[in-house]
Amino acid sequence: MKVYFLAIAFIGITGCIAFETCPSTSCEDSCKNRCGQRFNPASLCQCNDHCERFQDCCKDYHLCRYVSDEPLESAPKPTSGSSEISSDTVLSNEEIKTISEKLYKVDHNKAQEKDIKLNKQHLTSHTGGKDDYAPDPLYSHVNTELFSKPTYKCFIELLDNYDRKTGTGEAMSPEHLDEQDSFLQEIMKTEVMKELYKFFHQKNMYHTQQEFVADLKKMWFGLYSRSKSEQDSSGFEHVFVGEVKKGKVSGFHSWIRFYFLEKQGLVDYYSHNYDGPWRTYPDVLGKQFHWDGYFKEVGSAFIGSSPEFDFAIYTLCFVTRPNKKCKISLGGHPLSIQTYTWTKTTYANGKNYIATAYPTV
Repeated sequence: MKVYFLAIAFIGITGCIAFETCPSTSCEDSCKNRCGQRFNPASLCQCNDHCERFQDCCKDYHLCRYVSDEPLESAPKPTSGSSEISSDTVLSNEEIKTISEKLYKVDHNKAQEKDIKLNKQHLTSHTGGKDDYAPDPLYSHVNTELFSKPTYKCFIELLDNYDRKTGTGEAMSPEHLDEQDSFLQEIMKTEVMKELYKFFHQKNMYHTQQEFVADLKKMWFGLYSRSKSEQDSSGFEHVFVGEVKKGKVSGFHSWIRFYFLEKQGLVDYYSHNYDGPWRTYPDVLGKQFHWDGYFKEVGSAFIGSSPEFDFAIYTLCFVTRPNKKCKISLGGHPLSIQTYTWTKTTYANGKNYIATAYPTV
């Protein structure tokens, strides 16, 4: 492990490893053997974490944080009780389960059992009927002191920055952009996000925390169009805020967002079709509801999790298993997270925005 990281540091300083040959063409227009290299004015393109900002990355810059979608069945499994993650470049299902359990364990800002009381009422198997089987709200009690915690507070400040209708462009003011930065800064102070970065760093997917945070901002908050031309959507808006397209609710996988809208009388809980096996928080619930006139057939979400936990789990699965069911483990119980990439537009020479992410129920 120590030898591995020393090698990475050496690459960052010199660009190409001294004891390897590197054809001049490779050093000039490719990131092969150049990941993390300092700015080189003689090169046609760059391979460091600043190239995205200056729009001079090599076309294969994505190789600097490459990870395969496919599990490696022969990859070594972490030993029992070990806190070390192997530094292989291909992730196995067992490694993803191990890090997801670690994220679950260190979610210190999650709700305690006494903090949230749910009134789940009717369990349905017919999710498309649009019948209201729940006369009472879903949340009968929430300890609002949770929302004074820094990550919750910064998360909540983001929720009113978007227009839910696709086709209406999002106007991001300097204040909105500052709120995005504040949220990312606060969650990176938590053990949840520190563990996620540590995991990615050990897998050689991100060389610095600065690079990691910059990529989080792009993949989650970068705007793209779900309509004809307007920059009307982002991964964050879709997953955590919710959108309305063609008369239906899409996305909307945040328990915090649901709670506040229910308190305002803008969300009407109808029933649930899935109640996870967890007896403490975070839990998972699949539910049906109306949002100010628009129906959501199945809206799955973590319940009682911190904003950083949701953000970390969805990021983990989007980066490691995009467009697939990502098999994680939380408190000994299996769960799958489905993510999809936005394919019509990209950023940073071919990287994908988040289209959606949610627990499958």
